[in-house]
Amino acid sequence: MSDAVQIVLRLSELGAICFGEFVLKSGIKSPIYVDLRTALGQPDLLMSIAINIWKVVLGSDVRTDVVCGVPTGAIPLATCVSVHANVPLIFCRKETKDYGRKRAVEGHYGGEHKCIVIEDVLVSGQSTMETAEVLRDAGLKVTDAVVFLDREQGGTTILEKEGIKVHSVVTMSEMLKILNDANKIDDVVLRQCKDFLKVNQLTSLPRHLKSASKPKKLLYGERLKLCKHPLTRRLFSIMDEKQTNLSLSADVSTCDELLNLADLLGPHVCILKTHVDILKDFSMDKMRKLVELSEKHSFLIFEDRKFADIGNTVRLQYEGGSYEVVDWAHLINAHSLPGPGVVEGLKKVGIAQERACILVAEMSSVDHLCSPQYVQKTIEMANRNKDFIVGFICQSYLTSDPEMVHMFPGVKLERGNDGLGQGYMTPSEAFSNGADLIIVGRGILNAQDPVQMAQLYRNASYKAYMKMT
Repeated sequence: MSDAVQIVLRLSELGAICFGEFVLKSGIKSPIYVDLRTALGQPDLLMSIAINIWKVVLGSDVRTDVVCGVPTGAIPLATCVSVHANVPLIFCRKETKDYGRKRAVEGHYGGEHKCIVIEDVLVSGQSTMETAEVLRDAGLKVTDAVVFLDREQGGTTILEKEGIKVHSVVTMSEMLKILNDANKIDDVVLRQCKDFLKVNQLTSLPRHLKSASKPKKLLYGERLKLCKHPLTRRLFSIMDEKQTNLSLSADVSTCDELLNLADLLGPHVCILKTHVDILKDFSMDKMRKLVELSEKHSFLIFEDRKFADIGNTVRLQYEGGSYEVVDWAHLINAHSLPGPGVVEGLKKVGIAQERACILVAEMSSVDHLCSPQYVQKTIEMANRNKDFIVGFICQSYLTSDPEMVHMFPGVKLERGNDGLGQGYMTPSEAFSNGADLIIVGRGILNAQDPVQMAQLYRNASYKAYMKMT
């Protein structure tokens, strides 16, 4: 029995290979999940995995001066490889310290040293690429990565395009065959997993993931000085003065509920987001009262209309119809799908009243269709219309332009999903991924004490942003 077979069967016995429905970091639902952290409690197994990783290095005839594990899951593996092979270990900090030597890469290494990146499980190659870029920025040569498990979802090809050759101890296909041959899974599960791999292939890293070193964020007070659009200046001023980067998604069905929420939670938020078309008793009188509350508590009103039609149609929808959105909403959003006409149509109405628009670049729902190419086109559209477009609805860092606001929906104090395709990340994860503000709805509205919960989100999110400055 080969080492790889023994390791896979041991991992299976420990429950590290799970079958069911699991949401991956990418938001994709997978029928299989492999958690190598289970091996941390089994030193002999951990060392066996590390030894086999080093065997792959020796078999590939790759020379290296140092090894580095992808933080944080692969650092124990890299440590074991270092001890076993007597090769120096270095590691990348997820955040560079602002004191001491202020180094992004810790350990002893020299310029032009070659480093092999070690990863536990490879999916898209995102984490591996981020680590490689930090190492390259430090002067190290990174041309190879060794992974224990290649899930065969495109990561190998993606990394090769970035100049990194991937070597693996075992592939997902090999792992599934081992489990099937040992009667650990039946043919139905085997086919389900193979079908999943076949239809869930990634072809490239999103543009924003090709830069591991996200620049430190400026303080909101500093950013407002760099903004030309009056509404962006106003937003950053509110965020700075109130010390809040929390937006409330006020998804209620009556105007009185909306007004009560605005009055109750307005002091804690910088933006109140509405879905006007779910209000059963909409009236312009009520919207005028909402505007008064926005002035009283100093927040902006954001109508989550997601305009997505030709220019003339969205112009009519924005300025007229039943809702007359432009008369009461400071911010709106739109899909870039229809092309530049959607922005031009909205601009004809909004600019005169100093309104602004957010483009939907990415969504927080599982299996959304916002491809890397779509995201890139959306960014380009925003850059061409900075007199009206002031940011993005997104799930990741898209641009270093301080005038563009990254708004992250799908945030809760704990990760998870709602069973209807909505995935959630934590405030800390959101701001680590590049958020400027977070949008929270049910996490606050369904709380026993919404005010107390809003305060929790406000404190957590503001603290998380300040860590990025």
